[in-house]
Amino acid sequence: MIVAIDGPAASGKSSVARAVAARRQLTLLDTGAMYRAVTLDCLENNVDCSDEAAVTEIAKRARISFGATDAGQTVLLDGRDVTGDIRTPQVDEHVSAVSAIPGVRRAMVALQRQLGANGDVIAEGRDVGTVVFPHADVKVFLTADPKARAHRRAAQRQGKDVAMDRGVQVDAKTERDVLADLIRRDRLDSTREESPLRSAAGALHIDSSDLRLDEVVARVLAAIDEVRR
Repeated sequence: MIVAIDGPAASGKSSVARAVAARRQLTLLDTGAMYRAVTLDCLENNVDCSDEAAVTEIAKRARISFGATDAGQTVLLDGRDVTGDIRTPQVDEHVSAVSAIPGVRRAMVALQRQLGANGDVIAEGRDVGTVVFPHADVKVFLTADPKARAHRRAAQRQGKDVAMDRGVQVDAKTERDVLADLIRRDRLDSTREESPLRSAAGALHIDSSDLRLDEVVARVLAAIDEVRR
């Protein structure tokens, strides 16, 4: 069983994928975290994120893997836990440019297919159902209104959880800055030449703007159970 969840930034892909993975005993593959790890590697090594050749070399040599703790899944870069380091505004600013580089995408897609080779995987990202696993058993395109996504990401940066409290208050300036960045990233992700963000044929479309996390999870679980019958 391979489940592919695609969608724009902050649409809830990671939260939904984690919950579904736990409920259906699937291995979680966070493809976005892999591009973030490459971006972090570039920033830490003072590599210009617009230098395609240099960034591609970083992607080819980077050892990216996933671990597990009582707190959840961890992201490892060359054996180092970078789970928190890849979720910073600096990485947010550059990750779309890095992920648009053809050589980077080829390197990451090859690694993603390798990690998913044994099946029973739920993978989330931008091109999972269209490029990485085009024959996935279940394909989901998860989206939400940009303002709703900005609120979620701003809350996340402040250590708050919108999934638990939809009325959570966030800093207004942070939310405005996040909204502007999400709109910029949406444009870059959907217009890049290599693997642009788009819905896979036959994907289940879910708009999570006004849905609770458990409601979105329930819809994905129902789609999985329908295929397994």
